[in-house]
Amino acid sequence: MSAVEMLQSVQYVVDPDGRPTAVQMSIDAWETLLRWLEDVEDRALVRAMLPRLRQGPQRAGALRWDDVKDEWDAPQTE
Repeated sequence: MSAVEMLQSVQYVVDPDGRPTAVQMSIDAWETLLRWLEDVEDRALVRAMLPRLRQGPQRAGALRWDDVKDEWDAPQTE
């Protein structure tokens, strides 16, 4: 579903005076919107990290995969 199709599928809920009070959309439109927002968030994160990443692994404080992989694969407990 494209952004235009998503926006065209939106329906408004109005109060007795005809003022919009809520928006309703299909599940497909909602999922498309969520994916788009996640992409925007990911791009912003990468953009924010680029200066640090351009410093190189050591100056950026990167961790070696071999040093942290066991923690990554370990089951999460809270």
